[in-house]
Amino acid sequence: MKNEQRYDERDLAVIQASQHFDANESIFFARELENVKTKSYDKKFAALTATSVIPVSSEVNPGAESITYYQYEPTGMAKIISNYANDLPRADVKGTPFTSIVKGLGSSYGYSVQDIRAARMAGKPLEQRKANAARLAIDQKINKLAYSGDTANKIVGLFTHPNITVYTLPTDGTLNGVTAGTAAAAKLINKTPDQVLRDLNGMVNKVIELTQGVESPDTLLLPPAVYGDLATRRVGDTETTILKFFLETSPYIKTAMPVPECVGAGTGDTDLIMMLNRDPDKLTLEIPQPFEQFPPQAKGLEFEIPCHARLGGVIIYYPLSLIKASGI
Repeated sequence: MKNEQRYDERDLAVIQASQHFDANESIFFARELENVKTKSYDKKFAALTATSVIPVSSEVNPGAESITYYQYEPTGMAKIISNYANDLPRADVKGTPFTSIVKGLGSSYGYSVQDIRAARMAGKPLEQRKANAARLAIDQKINKLAYSGDTANKIVGLFTHPNITVYTLPTDGTLNGVTAGTAAAAKLINKTPDQVLRDLNGMVNKVIELTQGVESPDTLLLPPAVYGDLATRRVGDTETTILKFFLETSPYIKTAMPVPECVGAGTGDTDLIMMLNRDPDKLTLEIPQPFEQFPPQAKGLEFEIPCHARLGGVIIYYPLSLIKASGI
């Protein structure tokens, strides 16, 4: 309660020093603003999926300008020795540093003096949608950068990481009048259930083979339309759908998620499919400073509330634990 009281008094001091509100108007604004801030901070927008798909880490100090992490690799070998050997081979650990840049994100909203007085006269709360719009603007930017990154600002996204394994889908689909060997023949919707299951298992097996079983994906990300097709199309004359059959029989993939951001995220703006292990030891979305709001700043006859967050992009500690395919 003491911290909240100091926060209100600070807001009130800004207001009273800048405008000739009466005492009741000042108290109303301070209390209403605190209520708006709390509601906006708790607001969630289900359409943005990045923080649900990628484990979020806020461990880094908000003051950091970059995040450096190391990938370690054991080196050396052993050999058969004699009882009095003094030339034992040396084993060691080699660490390779990687750096992710942290960037600030900003937005704002405001209320005019008349907005405040009109709301108090009517006995209504301040307009919440302004705060929600500022929060949504920052959330949308975080979501976009989490998937697509930003080359100019050296922010890496989940779909644009350069070291993720790429899987080439066979172009042998012939359903819906499609000709084999064409780009459309790679799409799962134009393939038989057996071909679809072959492609999905092929992606999983490639991860297993490349890492000799060290890495294995546990989650499948699909464009919503593809997810809908696989979740409703049956395998042969059974009552089991393709997606249900795959999840029940795969020893590794146990979760499938429809992700709108997969649409157009592949090579040549085609749709993308991805498999990953959603373990924070494998990858994290670095958000050193989650959404925050500052005290109001008087600008003419308006009070502007600055909003801020800091993002370090997606860090993938084990790129071979992920695999993606375009043209889905």
